Amino acid sequence: MKIIADDKIPFLKGVLEPFAEVIYLPGHSIDNRVLQDADALLVRTRTRCNAALLKDTGIKFIATATIGYDHIDTDFCRRSGIAWTNAPGCNSSSVQQYLAAALLRISGQFKYRLKNKTLGIVGVGNVGSKVSNLARILEMNVLLNDPPRARTEGEEGFAGIEQVLMESDIVTAHVPLNPEGEDCTLNLFSEDSFRMMRTGTWFINTSRGEVTDTLALKNALDTGKLMGIVLDVWGNEPDIDTELMERTFIST
Repeated sequence: MKIIADDKIPFLKGVLEPFAEVIYLPGHSIDNRVLQDADALLVRTRTRCNAALLKDTGIKFIATATIGYDHIDTDFCRRSGIAWTNAPGCNSSSVQQYLAAALLRISGQFKYRLKNKTLGIVGVGNVGSKVSNLARILEMNVLLNDPPRARTEGEEGFAGIEQVLMESDIVTAHVPLNPEGEDCTLNLFSEDSFRMMRTGTWFINTSRGEVTDTLALKNALDTGKLMGIVLDVWGNEPDIDTELMERTFIST
């Protein structure tokens, strides 16, 4: 078996070598040519796994070392008989720690008392659930929004997106990027969304840059709807909006 792997996936080197030939390449260097005689592909978000990359190759399996998988053309994989998997929850502890650091820095720098403030969590999967636990440790109130979970588990314990936007002091996003369908999250945080928020709300996004309308986000800062923002993800990466970056309280 021959495997092509992104050379930036941590702790991978040496794990698969007893069972397969493994070639490590930078994500941007993985192309159709190098996949011609390969059986499996291990990637991160840098590698777009679509027809241009995969057509007429030997790839039978793709694994992405990320929670999100919008860089994988799942329809093409299904039609081509290529199995794929992602890594749900792989960075949940890291994001929880990131949120803890961000909240405490906001609290310290702005004398912003977290106790009894309301944290609205949009997306309550592996990451959002840990953020919810963190908020309760900080004695914050929590509003949870997760339509897919509410449909399967019942609506008790979950709030609608409008309630979260209108009643939260801090809104944090932990959703996958779904470009269409019932649970579409593309530009989920739009002009209308920010308009619903209280004046002086904080907004945090560690999920996907494209779940936020960048222009609407800047307008919300202009009008004072948002007191500040914390961003770990950006639209159109790696060519991000540098003006927005300069206006971000914490940008990573």
